[in-house]
Amino acid sequence: MTRKIRLGAFLPGGGQHVASWRHPDQPVDGAVSFEFHKQLAQTAERGLFDAYFLADGLAVGFGGAREGGNARVAGFEPVTLFSALAPFTTHLGFIATASTTYEEPYNTARKFASLDLISNGRAGWNVVTTTGDATAQNFNRDTQLPHADRYKRAAEHVEVVKKLWDSFEDDAFIRNRETGVFFERAKLHDTNHKGEHFKVKGPLNVSRSPQGHPVIVQAGQSDDGRGLAAATAEVIFTAHQHIETAQEFYRDIKNRARGIGRNPDHVLVMPGVSPFVGRTEAEAREKYDRLTSLILEEDGVGLLNGLTGGTLDLRGYDLDGPLPPAPPTEGMKSRQALIRQIADENNFSIRQLYQWVASARGHFTIVGTAGQIADTLQEWFENEAADGFNILPPWLPTGLNDFVDLVIPELQRRGLFRTAYEGRTLRENLGLPFPLNRWTVDPSVVQAAE
Repeated sequence: MTRKIRLGAFLPGGGQHVASWRHPDQPVDGAVSFEFHKQLAQTAERGLFDAYFLADGLAVGFGGAREGGNARVAGFEPVTLFSALAPFTTHLGFIATASTTYEEPYNTARKFASLDLISNGRAGWNVVTTTGDATAQNFNRDTQLPHADRYKRAAEHVEVVKKLWDSFEDDAFIRNRETGVFFERAKLHDTNHKGEHFKVKGPLNVSRSPQGHPVIVQAGQSDDGRGLAAATAEVIFTAHQHIETAQEFYRDIKNRARGIGRNPDHVLVMPGVSPFVGRTEAEAREKYDRLTSLILEEDGVGLLNGLTGGTLDLRGYDLDGPLPPAPPTEGMKSRQALIRQIADENNFSIRQLYQWVASARGHFTIVGTAGQIADTLQEWFENEAADGFNILPPWLPTGLNDFVDLVIPELQRRGLFRTAYEGRTLRENLGLPFPLNRWTVDPSVVQAAE
């Protein structure tokens, strides 16, 4: 099959941009409106997107600013939402976030296997380690776990979940009314995992799902994050401002995967892109400027407080002055470094910095026509910077409609994107192999397939 761009749609109901909820086109209650999420899912499927992606947090998302707040303060738990959305779509995948730090592998395995069954094979798990003391304080801790410890736990967590997904062999269920045999007991297997972080006997009480395993997604960019992604992920979301850094990441991930015996073609790298699309450059710029004008200073400052690690409080600083130094924290180290890089490379003031990252929090923002945006995506795709992209429309539904109605046809005209779905499962549409059950083949074969 000819290599095509893969596309995820990152569609929080409250919008991506910190001020999106203030835009007249964006429903003010979109974050908690099921009907609005249904509309977004159906539009994404009309655009032939591979998947609808949602990030998730386990604490109220103040972002550092409590007064006033914004639409990211509260929303739906994504697996619950996607289970409800699945019957209203046919091909669109659903990639939900779940934490390896604050969930047990059995719970994670159970809910994603269930989502995969409900959606007929369209589920994906975005593996996150979850940062922030505010979250830790909701789970019997005062402070977050150290960065390295979170990733060690994550690696074992994913290992256990994959073992649990193999509890039932694919043909274990007979369901023969006449003989009374519902399933073959010999084809149900205990997990019997005993590790540093988890002790899980198993088996999972959900049958093996249509994809065998839901697609595993990861987004870490630190060295620990890259190691976890190369070892476990099938799709990697990443944030870059320049093609050169995207190429370095892409090549590093592929080499790491190859080095541990994985097929690098089965590890898809998808940088985030936030597009402001216009029929002319002037129209695209007007859309960007209008949304930028809606940012409240306290929201912009609060956004940077969170992205710089939470120890630097920018309230009281001159917003037209430079970003002051901030010590690295145990939070998202790679994102903290990226925000600093953006500020330094562009000589941004605090105000200019929050205006630039307001739409995508460090992901690449493009302002231009459909042709100009397609040019950039094509350049990255054809030059070892991306296998596809996670699209972050700045506000909804207009930003998504613009991409589907203007950019998608241009990508199709160039032969870079599908004109129809290739399959029914998320794996089939992404071109990923069906994972072999570890109990039915030699373990070395399972490893090679991964």
